This record gives sequence, structure tokens and C-alpha cells, in this order.
Amino acid sequence: MRKLWMMLLTLAVLSLSGCGYNTLQSNDEQIKASWSEVLNQYQRRADLVPNLVNTVKGYAAHEKAVLAQVTEARSRVGSIQATPELLNDPEAFAKFQAAQAQLSGALSRLLVVSENYPQLKADAGFRDLQAQLEGTENRITVARNRYIKAVQEYNVTVRSFPSNLTAIVFGFKVKPNFAVENEQAISTPPRVDFGSSPAPAASASGGS
Repeated sequence: MRKLWMMLLTLAVLSLSGCGYNTLQSNDEQIKASWSEVLNQYQRRADLVPNLVNTVKGYAAHEKAVLAQVTEARSRVGSIQATPELLNDPEAFAKFQAAQAQLSGALSRLLVVSENYPQLKADAGFRDLQAQLEGTENRITVARNRYIKAVQEYNVTVRSFPSNLTAIVFGFKVKPNFAVENEQAISTPPRVDFGSSPAPAASASGGS
């Protein structure tokens, strides 16, 4: 009797493996790990924003609109709960990406502002924050690319025969990925025209 159960168990394992079940599980875990890294880098960027805004305020206090846009975009990003369930909800995923794209655009405008303030560009604190931000943006790009590839492999398995039958039985569904138009929106630098020369920079003592 024991041998019979062992044989049945072995056949069940081989059956699941052959129909793509293990591949689906493996790819799903890879997606979760890749997404965690994306979130990690997004959080690193969000943590830099308050210090960056305070530093810019010291030299460009009258650029209130740009500073407010960055603060609001950062707040909007923080209000979205990036739980694992978000990966199974295309609408929530799109909202998350839209919020991150808005923050990317606001940060780009903030950095353009710095070009008009030589003293701000020369500030060591600002240069350090800018370098950290640029490094974080690069890490985000790498993390997003890894996530894109992980989702691609997973979705191919979910939609291919015969693993698609296994996906249906066990509830594996196609996961949302970063859209091409979203990638373009994030990577395109914004055009900024303040229309007039900036006022002389304020004293460095107003920095954070």
C-alpha cells in the first residue's frame, strides 16, 4: 500500500512538473523578487525628495510652484499601497505607474530649476543629493528592466500550451507590465520655460 502511494505521489509530481506548474511557481517568485527591488529603489528616491526640496528652497525659494509639484507628487506616490496584490490588478498597477511618472517629471523640472542658480549648483549638499538621485534613477531603470523580463517569461508560460491549462486550473493569470508609452513619458525630459531670468540667489544660510 505504501509503495502504491509513493508511486501515485511520484506520478503527480512528474505530472505537475511536465505541465509547467513548477515553472509557473518559479517565474511567479521571480516576479515578486524583481518587483520588490523596483519598490526598494522607488522608496529610496522618495526618501531623497524631502532633503532635495529643502536644499533647493534655500536658494530658489520663489520657485514655489515647482517645489509644490515635487512635494505633491511625492505625497501621491506615498499614498499608494504597493502590495503584492497590486501585481494582479492592472488598474491599480497603472495608477501606481502614473504616480511614479508624475514624480519623475516633477523631479526633472526641479533639477532644471537648479540650472538657473549657480550657487545652488555649487552647494555640496545639493551636488550630493543630485548624485544620489541620478544613481537611484539608474538603479530604478535596471530594476524595472529585470521586472519586465521576469513578467515576460511568466506571461509566456501562462499563455503557452500546455502550461496555459495548468495556469487556468491553479489560477495563474497574466500580470501587467510597464507600458511602452509609460517608458517614453518617463524617459523624455520635460521642456521648461520660466519666461524670465531668475532672481539673485538667496543666502546659503536658508538651506536645510
